[in-house]
Amino acid sequence: MVNAIRKDEKILYQCEECKLRYKERETALKCETWCREHKSCNLEIIKYAEKEVEENVENLSASLND
Repeated sequence: MVNAIRKDEKILYQCEECKLRYKERETALKCETWCREHKSCNLEIIKYAEKEVEENVENLSASLND
């Protein structure tokens, strides 16, 4: 299930698998589905992720090492 997160006056939707955040809920759902099925990220999906580089890289590295 995708999480809705309030960030600086806007709502972002977070993939529970890789922790990347998106403006659109539908994109976050696609990301989460891909991550669960393939145990990887899809470049065509994550290109829409919000640019929170440091936080996202740390979260992604941690989730891929699990």
